[in-house]
Amino acid sequence: MKNIAVYTESMRAWPAQMEYGAALAKALHAQMTGFFICPSFNISPPAYEVPGFELEWADQVRELMEEACKSEAGFLAEASLRGVEKAAWQVAQGYVIDCLAAACNWHDLLVLGSDDATTWGSPAAIGDIMLSCDVPCLVVPATHAKPFALNCVAIAWNGSMAALRAIHSALPVLKHSRRIVLLEGDRLPSPTDTWRPEFDLGRYLAQHGLAVQPSALAPSGNSIGDDLLQAAHHVQADLLVMGAYGHTRLRERILGGATREVLQHLSLPVWMRH
Repeated sequence: MKNIAVYTESMRAWPAQMEYGAALAKALHAQMTGFFICPSFNISPPAYEVPGFELEWADQVRELMEEACKSEAGFLAEASLRGVEKAAWQVAQGYVIDCLAAACNWHDLLVLGSDDATTWGSPAAIGDIMLSCDVPCLVVPATHAKPFALNCVAIAWNGSMAALRAIHSALPVLKHSRRIVLLEGDRLPSPTDTWRPEFDLGRYLAQHGLAVQPSALAPSGNSIGDDLLQAAHHVQADLLVMGAYGHTRLRERILGGATREVLQHLSLPVWMRH
């Protein structure tokens, strides 16, 4: 894993996802790129006529772009203070999801912040980004203040392809973990008219030099998302790795229940792959 993208809606402060992204980049000797995205000049005018609205909006966007570009030196200095060997600051303009989807074409991981107080930090907005970007996404709670560590990584495993993709994408991080706990839930049934190659997760991870500690995910009567988060905290996990379930129907992006529940009640960093 060589290139980590971190999206931020702040040019001045370092939110939790930026701190986490910097620590992860340092641990993996990867490049960290901070992304700030300005709105487009082209927006729909208000329903009622406002004299000079378009010119005023264009001036505001231009000033925002100039300020964002000037923030590069400060970002690079902050990254260096945190031990990041290679860092970059990029300013884009347009629709956030489109810009991030484009950036993910040359990045291995996208780090996002979960914060309902921001435009793109709600569970719905994060879901839209995840289902549009073809890379794993690491979502960090806004309140996360625990020092970065990979003493224990919990894996949510139900035999699904989404879970397997998440595990495969997280191998570079799993190799830095001191302990890996496998939270095994009920297997998802396969379609009766399909045959899939046999897969042994324990053997697969062993081939990569990784030993896992199995732990059955006991239903508590709550939602599966709550069960996952409670189990992750029970084993003192620093990170949860899980598949992100969802699909796109026409223009509507829909997250699966467990993914949505985890994002709604996020209490530790979670690595997701759609």
